[in-house]
Amino acid sequence: MRRTVRQSQRWRKELDSYRRGWKKVKKAAPDILESQNFKSTRAHKQHGNMTVNDHVKDVAMCSIAISEALHIRCNRRELIRGALLHDYFLYDWHIPDYENPHRLHGFYHPGRALRNASREYKLTPRERDIIVKHMWPLTVVPPVCREAWIVTAADKWCFLREMLRLRKGHGIIIDKLKEDQSGKPV
Repeated sequence: MRRTVRQSQRWRKELDSYRRGWKKVKKAAPDILESQNFKSTRAHKQHGNMTVNDHVKDVAMCSIAISEALHIRCNRRELIRGALLHDYFLYDWHIPDYENPHRLHGFYHPGRALRNASREYKLTPRERDIIVKHMWPLTVVPPVCREAWIVTAADKWCFLREMLRLRKGHGIIIDKLKEDQSGKPV
């Protein structure tokens, strides 16, 4: 019984933290979140069962958490916007076609994401750096700004979690809150 109370308190704290982070994301990038092209990323898988849309939102939230936990001064708005657009390549990289052979997706999708994002949004130099260099060391030239380093680290961490299946759908925290006290999913 006591363990359940501690668990529920921890989950509540994590959920509150998630809500605060998501509020920051919505405030920094309402235009991106409401864009039809951004919404279309829900149809493409990224890693495992994770969609590109869920992945970039997770990277944005993780980037905020890293910057706050390590007390890194940075432009939070550009950090969030760059994180949301870092995989804005707008195709399913698992399905090869003539235009997108995908054999070297890891190497060339940052450039494609930058082109797509530049067509739709006015990007700052930091946002451009985040998008085009988030695949470092594959991009060879390392990120220049703090924001790009943070997103690069967050992207690698989220990829690892997704590939190890430590993350299901929208997150373990939310999944746990949906379970009843007997431990069975609702």
